[in-house]
Amino acid sequence: MPTYISLVNLTEQGIKEVKNAPERLHAFDTAATEVGGKLIGFYLVMGQYDYIIITEAPDDQTAARLILGTIAQGSVRTQTMRAFPREEFEGIARG
Repeated sequence: MPTYISLVNLTEQGIKEVKNAPERLHAFDTAATEVGGKLIGFYLVMGQYDYIIITEAPDDQTAARLILGTIAQGSVRTQTMRAFPREEFEGIARG
């Protein structure tokens, strides 16, 4: 299943409601499972971003719907990238 890495920043709304962040993360985990995906990892980070989320989804369209549903709630902004594991990288690099 494809892997996606999301770099996440809290919005002003998200900062004001940060105590609710664990519940939002649980809701994201549930939503990912409901569409056939999986929350692989979540990290609170220091620096330019507030969180890093690693997910798997059946395809790009499903991942996009999952992320759009999350940002529509207004608590976060994301930059999401498709990630290729080493095995896929080697195949891509070698053609």
